[in-house]
Amino acid sequence: MSETPQHDVVILGGGLAGLCLALQLRDRFPDLDIVVIERNAHPLPLAAHKVGESTVEIGAHYFSETLGLREHLDTAHLHKFGFRFFWTEGREDLEGVTELGVSTVLPTTTWQLDRGILENHLGECVRQRNIAFHDGSVVRGVELGEGDAAHTVRATIRGNEQTFSTRWVVDAAGRASILKRKLNLAEDNNHDVNAVWFRIDAMLAIDDWCSDDEWSGRCDPPERWRSTNHLCGPGYWVWLIPLGSGAHSVGIVCDAKMHPIETMNTFERAMEWLYKFQPLVAKACEAERAKLLDFRFLRNYSHGCKQVFSGDRWAMAGESGVFLDPFYSPGSDFIGIANTYICELIALDRANKPVGPYARMYEQLYFSFYANTMSIYRDQYPIFGDAEVMSIKVIWDYTYYWGVLCQIVFQNRLTDIALLGDLNKEFNEAARLNLDMQALFRRWYALSPRPNPAVLLDQRDLPWFVGMNTTLHDELDDAEVRERLRGNVALMRNLAATIVARAQAACPTLDVMGLPAQPSAQTPLFASVA
Repeated sequence: MSETPQHDVVILGGGLAGLCLALQLRDRFPDLDIVVIERNAHPLPLAAHKVGESTVEIGAHYFSETLGLREHLDTAHLHKFGFRFFWTEGREDLEGVTELGVSTVLPTTTWQLDRGILENHLGECVRQRNIAFHDGSVVRGVELGEGDAAHTVRATIRGNEQTFSTRWVVDAAGRASILKRKLNLAEDNNHDVNAVWFRIDAMLAIDDWCSDDEWSGRCDPPERWRSTNHLCGPGYWVWLIPLGSGAHSVGIVCDAKMHPIETMNTFERAMEWLYKFQPLVAKACEAERAKLLDFRFLRNYSHGCKQVFSGDRWAMAGESGVFLDPFYSPGSDFIGIANTYICELIALDRANKPVGPYARMYEQLYFSFYANTMSIYRDQYPIFGDAEVMSIKVIWDYTYYWGVLCQIVFQNRLTDIALLGDLNKEFNEAARLNLDMQALFRRWYALSPRPNPAVLLDQRDLPWFVGMNTTLHDELDDAEVRERLRGNVALMRNLAATIVARAQAACPTLDVMGLPAQPSAQTPLFASVA
């Protein structure tokens, strides 16, 4: 067994989170000695069997701007046509149901990612930047040093046993959760949901599933297939995501109580389930059955963690720490946020400043982002069956996301303690409003008549909504950031009142439990679909 000199950082796992962290660290600290140990051998196959193919604004910003991957994203992956929803349970007439989406692409670019292509590119970038990337290797154990002592990582590197001494160790090993298991940090988050997904080496072009010219002409260009398409029903949603390799990703995500995993945990069972609930998807997959690439399922995929950052010079990144839900694709967002905090902690350590207080502070912020985002998902899956309530919920959820968390990230304020302190009242109000609105959506759904008319609810018809997306990349000074955030919380307040009035008009007996019903400014919504 050979022993290597002490390294600065050893990253356990060279998937998306680990490779991105290595590049972010190299950009900030050109002299840092970084080692990445990854179980899978490179190059990975195209359409690699991993979730995280759809990006939203924070993840897209992290990849394109923070890591400088814009050219790669533009040339090797697909520009996304936003999120799109159809209420098609048991239906085969796309033109006859409610559709939520945009008629033309919004200004802030997001991408559909082929994870195999992306991670192969990241692996090449890591090696080009003189980072030691050991693929096809296995971590065997970690011993955390006490006090200022180095940590020790034991690994099998391409068949050879090796020991690494390191000042920092970061667990980016995904669901293997090496440090979480070692330190007994797993935590249930009371979000019991399951997923199955598979790849087919063919384009599943949803635009071809409908021959109605008027329906096709609602989008410009008529390329709904580039969207992250959601086909929805009570307790579940089905995703369709195109990949740059030409393959298509198909997934079923469901509330465990409403749609047990045992009804879909093989490809044959998943097909039976699709024929029953989403026959258009089933028929499209059946036509390309011979091109099936893989199949996987995950039971109770959402998980929390008691601690992710430590003053003792260890941290967790990506799914090794927490994972929320694939809906709204927040995985890449939280990779970027966690990696940024880890970089800051390592910077403090290199400057000989105490790490512990900042580790606790950044962890508290990270967990607050996680908890506030989790409220969007927990106990909300039945609402997927209601075209009106869910459409309004999506607008609310986006507004909260673009208005608060995106502003903090896009303006590089994740570690701006002064800003976060100054606006603590506003952030608390936004969080309380969100909790109250998520509860309102549940009560509204319980009374709703479930309208599902043949209409496109075009997000482009909401100028204030498009404006929020358009201005995400604005460069703001300190005063302007504060003004923007305060203005967005006021917008949330008015939007909440507008939604309450809309919900009460649809369901007069609805209990709004003290939520405001009179907006002080106009925040237009779609016309009622009832």
